[in-house]
Amino acid sequence: MIDLLISGGTVLDGSGSPGFEADIAINDGIISDIGDLSASQAQTTISAAGKYVCPGFIDVHSHSDTYILLAPSAESKITQGITTEVVGNCGASAAPLTGSARLPSDWASMDYPKPWRTVADYRDRLKEAGPAVNIMMLVGHNTLHGGVVGYERTEVTSAHIADMVNVLEQALDEGAAGLSSGLLYAPGLFATEDEVVSLCKAVSAKDGIYTTHMRNEGGQVIEALEETLRIAERSGVRTQVSHLKASGRKNWHLLESVLEHIHSAQEGGIDVAADRYPYLAGCTDLDVVLPDWAQEGTREEILERLANPSSRERITDELRASRSDSDWNNVTIGSVSSPEIAMYQGTPLVDAANSMGLPPAEAIIEIIRTDSLRTSAFFAGLSEDNMLEILSQHYVMLGSDASLRTTSGPLSKDYPHPRAFGSFPRFLRMVLDKQFIELPEAIRKLTSLPAEQFHMKNRGLIEKSFIADITVFDPESICDTATYSDPHGISQGIDTVIVNGCPTLLNSSYTGQHAGRFVEAGA
Repeated sequence: MIDLLISGGTVLDGSGSPGFEADIAINDGIISDIGDLSASQAQTTISAAGKYVCPGFIDVHSHSDTYILLAPSAESKITQGITTEVVGNCGASAAPLTGSARLPSDWASMDYPKPWRTVADYRDRLKEAGPAVNIMMLVGHNTLHGGVVGYERTEVTSAHIADMVNVLEQALDEGAAGLSSGLLYAPGLFATEDEVVSLCKAVSAKDGIYTTHMRNEGGQVIEALEETLRIAERSGVRTQVSHLKASGRKNWHLLESVLEHIHSAQEGGIDVAADRYPYLAGCTDLDVVLPDWAQEGTREEILERLANPSSRERITDELRASRSDSDWNNVTIGSVSSPEIAMYQGTPLVDAANSMGLPPAEAIIEIIRTDSLRTSAFFAGLSEDNMLEILSQHYVMLGSDASLRTTSGPLSKDYPHPRAFGSFPRFLRMVLDKQFIELPEAIRKLTSLPAEQFHMKNRGLIEKSFIADITVFDPESICDTATYSDPHGISQGIDTVIVNGCPTLLNSSYTGQHAGRFVEAGA
């Protein structure tokens, strides 16, 4: 007797091969048979006639670290067909919280059932929460550096490096899959290449992965990529370039050189891949626009600089010098925490500035100060042609660059980028409509490619003896509904989502069953 039978669908097995008609049998959470199983009996049968049956989608660039503890149903991810998330990206992770390490302000603003410090603690909290999706975890370099060295620009000694390596190695031993960096953000922006190489050597020694939000994705993207490739070569670490792009119209032409650099590195034996989201605007904290010196120290110290007339004037002058007036037109206010400025959520910065009676640079400072560094923003300025070119590269996989959200409860109150709800269906709709790559190749980018790159054992393929993470979707109706003006729209066309053999979504409705688990690389 088969536990669960998926019948009558077209199987896209994740390898990039053409689809084929087959039934799939699942027993004890494992794919036990594939073929014509019409004569078999099953406790539960799911009809997939007219639909595609694929391995569960893997979101390699997620920020659901702490939110999964608050909303283990992972609504915005499950409804995209995502069965596994890689968290701890861009240098920020939920653990390890040693010394002076701090959580990002949006995570820190929430109340959690129990505290944690180590990766082992976090795993316990995750198991207690009972997540609907699988979680693989990276250690954030900013979290690591902040805990050992602090958040000021200061000399990093050999003793500091040794302490960071020790904390990192413990985290890896406790199940973390690697290290991420966010070298655009404090304190990562103060770190030297040698520091990152030292940490990456420790990661490489344990066969882990290094993912990086590079120091620059605009005018200095080539230099930032060259640093990334040097780190990879010097340390021997498997490397992932996060949300690959050339930001800003004047920099779009740099993409050709970016891709050439990556291709040359790959031919030279460097193990480097990349991910990207299918949108033309990014999203991050608004305070990322502040000068480097203004981002040093504790939150209280940063806010004091924004309030002090002398330092505030210096920041204003540097903001004005860093961008032309037209550049501010590319910025839209995202999530806002303070009731005083809540009316500006989803509002273009220039409109908010006009309403405040301030020039854009001064308005930004006032918004960041009033909101105590908790404001996010959308930054437009990406090329559609570049995006399609990036997504066409054989080594590029998909990452939402978003934490999970919900349509009710605490995680429904902010104003996320629409990628939180729509990335994966949006990508598939683009593939089906634009046909810039073939559908089997698109599915490979969502499944076996990330599973291979992140060393997820027995996942990413529909194959006998593989873990039954499976997504079923309707090619006619699949699409995203989330927009910049209404970002909480649930995607359509995802019919069934099975995680570790457990149906979590059936006929586009929740079953209430969760079977997600913590995933270790190679295990």
